[in-house]
Amino acid sequence: MFHILAGNRAAAEILGLAGEIMGEDPRAIAAQRLPVNAVAQPVLCAVQLATWAALRDRLPEPRVFAGYSVGELASHGCAGSLDPAETITLAMRRAAVMDSASPVPGSLMAVRGLLRQDLERLCRAHGLEIAIVNDVDRLVVGGPLDDLDGFEPELVARGAKVTRLRITIASHTSQMLPAIEPFRKTLESSALRNSSIPILAGIDGTPVTTRQKAVDTLSTQLARTVDWAACMDGLAEMGCTMLLELGPCNGLSRMVRDRLPHIPVRAVSEFQSLDGVINWVERML
Repeated sequence: MFHILAGNRAAAEILGLAGEIMGEDPRAIAAQRLPVNAVAQPVLCAVQLATWAALRDRLPEPRVFAGYSVGELASHGCAGSLDPAETITLAMRRAAVMDSASPVPGSLMAVRGLLRQDLERLCRAHGLEIAIVNDVDRLVVGGPLDDLDGFEPELVARGAKVTRLRITIASHTSQMLPAIEPFRKTLESSALRNSSIPILAGIDGTPVTTRQKAVDTLSTQLARTVDWAACMDGLAEMGCTMLLELGPCNGLSRMVRDRLPHIPVRAVSEFQSLDGVINWVERML
C-alpha cells in the first residue's frame, strides 16, 4: 500500500511522524510483525491518516467517516477531532491496554454460513462470543484460544466456513473489559474534540459528533460487539452516494459491495496511483 503514497509530501509527513512516535518507520516494519497487536494498531492508523492526508485537498468534504475496530479511532483523526500525533499515540495506548486486559491468550475466528442467533447459541456453550457482525451470516467469534480450537471442528461439521484470523487478542469481547476504563481515562485526558463531520460508532452505526459520545463509544467498543453491518447501513442512511476505503486493503469495500450494491465503492489499494483515485471519484460525482 505504501507505494501509492510514495512521493506525496503530506503522506510522508504523517508516516515520518508515526515513525517518531512508534520508534520505527512503519514503512520499514517486516510483514511478519504486522499481526502483532502493538504494531498493527498504530500502523493501521498511520496508513489511513497518511492516505487521507494525500487525498484530502483534492476531494470533496466527506459526508461521514466510518472505521472498523481501530479504524474508528483513525476515522476521528481523519475527521479532525484528533490530530495525527495524538491519534497514533492513542492507537498505541489502545493496543497496550488490550494486550494487558486478559492473562489468557485469545484470538478471533471468522465464521460464514450460520445466522447470528444460531452462532450465539453455540458460542455460549463454548464460552465464546460474537466479536464482530459483518452481515447476517458473516460473523467473527472471539475468545480464549483453546476454546476457539475446540469450537472450530463443530462449526465445520455444521457446514460453516471458518477462517482463523491473525489476531493475538479477543478484541470486542468480555476478555477486554479490564481495558475499558484505562482507555476511557486516556481519552478523557486527550485533546479529542467535537467533530463537524460525523463518525459512525462501531458498536451501533450511529453518528458521533460530540467529544463525550466519542469517549463513550471508543472505549466501550473494546469489549463490545462491533456491528459493521449497522455501520454499512448507516452509511446508506446518511445519504452517501459513493464510498472510498482508505486501506490498507479492500476487505471493507468487498463487504459493502455485497450489502449495498447500489452504492459505488472502491478501495485506495485497488488503484495504481492517487490520480487514479481522484479520477474515479470525479467520474462518480
